[in-house]
Amino acid sequence: MEIHFTPEQEAQLSEAALLSGKATEQLVRDAALRFAQDQEAEFLAAVEEGIADADAGNFVDHEAVWAKVQKALKP
Repeated sequence: MEIHFTPEQEAQLSEAALLSGKATEQLVRDAALRFAQDQEAEFLAAVEEGIADADAGNFVDHEAVWAKVQKALKP
């Protein structure tokens, strides 16, 4: 995988890496992996919340869900 940055962005990353004592590549890798882990954790928390709501009998009816999906898909 390759990621391209503008020269200004590369300069920012180099400065951040210098301040952190890491190589620029390692800083970017760590940040990307941390972001992916955070996204996974948020997703799993939302799933657990949904399961808890379902277990408590809190459901959203089909029409409301479909209306929300249609609204989200509109350009």
